Amino acid sequence: MTSAPPSYRGRLAPSPTGYLHVGHARTFWVAQQRAREHGGVLVLRNEDMDAKRFKLEFVAAMMDDLQWFGFEWQEGPDRGGPFEPYSQSERMEFYRAALEKLRAAGFVYPCTCSRKDIQAAARAPHATDDDEPLYPGTCRERAEVRGQKSEVHVLTSDLRLPSPDLRFNWRFRVPDGETISFTDGHFGPQQFVAGRDFGDFVVWRHDDVPAYQLAVVADDAAMRITEVVRGADLLKSTARQILLYRALGFEPPAFCHCPLMTDEAGVRLAKRHDALSLRQLRERGESPEALRQAWQRSSG
Repeated sequence: MTSAPPSYRGRLAPSPTGYLHVGHARTFWVAQQRAREHGGVLVLRNEDMDAKRFKLEFVAAMMDDLQWFGFEWQEGPDRGGPFEPYSQSERMEFYRAALEKLRAAGFVYPCTCSRKDIQAAARAPHATDDDEPLYPGTCRERAEVRGQKSEVHVLTSDLRLPSPDLRFNWRFRVPDGETISFTDGHFGPQQFVAGRDFGDFVVWRHDDVPAYQLAVVADDAAMRITEVVRGADLLKSTARQILLYRALGFEPPAFCHCPLMTDEAGVRLAKRHDALSLRQLRERGESPEALRQAWQRSSG
């Protein structure tokens, strides 16, 4: 019989699309420290859903670099746990169940618009956010013509029968005008207006895999994560995810977004910054202790 999880459950959720850099390490270190301060559990989840950029070599490097830096997790792909599997590529049944729940309740609709179509639409230039442009509502309006309750099933038939090769995403319908509020553990009170700050967003891609927003909500709920610690670039995504938690009937966790690290030119670190990857820093003889001291001085 599985014992009840502790009151605090945090997570590290790297994606193996490149080598981890020192910015990842700083955010992950905050996550580990918060889990330790609460006497809780830290979960490592391998977010290997992006088949176009994911490489097996990056999975091995990710695990090795995290251990070298001093991270310790209690559940993960390498050691199992009560909520396994801990690699997203092995968790498709959870994501499909979440999508079906959203479809049955009428929260999503099929969308044939390409990213190019959306960027060319009149509304798109007014607001772009952390990962997708503001959706102008083209396919939403077409769906609503067919009726609130039956549109998903009717439109799915319409889209697939005329052309079996026609590609579409499943898009979440946001409640236009509603203010989504939460208190962030670092930045304090946050507010985003649905339909203005972000639009209808993709939850399932045309290549038959879940989008980031749906996958992390399904995983964090299933793994009983109580606090999500991640970078400040995902603040707006939190508003979207709160809507998904509500639609799926899950209780959202607490959120704590960390300031992003930048390079000497003030550009935020990304995996293309090879010189600041943990792998390169390690090969140059840097120690985890020295790196932690350096960012503590810079933030102090």
